[in-house]
Amino acid sequence: MLSDPVRVADTRAWLHKVRVDLRGADVELNAEPPVVEHVVFHAQQAAEKAMKAFLTWHDRPFRRTHDLGELGRACLVIDPSLLEVCRRAEALTVFAWVFRYPGDTSGPSREEAADALRVAREVFDAILARLPAGM
Repeated sequence: MLSDPVRVADTRAWLHKVRVDLRGADVELNAEPPVVEHVVFHAQQAAEKAMKAFLTWHDRPFRRTHDLGELGRACLVIDPSLLEVCRRAEALTVFAWVFRYPGDTSGPSREEAADALRVAREVFDAILARLPAGM
């Protein structure tokens, strides 16, 4: 049974944003040529929002941050079994800003972008598995 309707709605709103980011990343990865800078950004955003959904569901406040290490540590307090996926996700943190502005380093390879998207999906799947069905 789902609890507080406001918490359910807030959690679902975060999860909707995750799905949008994952879809965007998938479209950008499969474009010709792929827009790899966008893929890694969307991957970071998807992982971030999935963690924020988990924290929202558990009524844990979080500050406005893109730091997946910080968010992951907050998730681990609730569920230590997320350790490995949170560790892998932490590497995505830099994609919140790197490659986003002129003068930044050259973009990631298609393989690096695909790996980032795979990690984001792992985070999302792990979070969904720990939320009630129907989220």
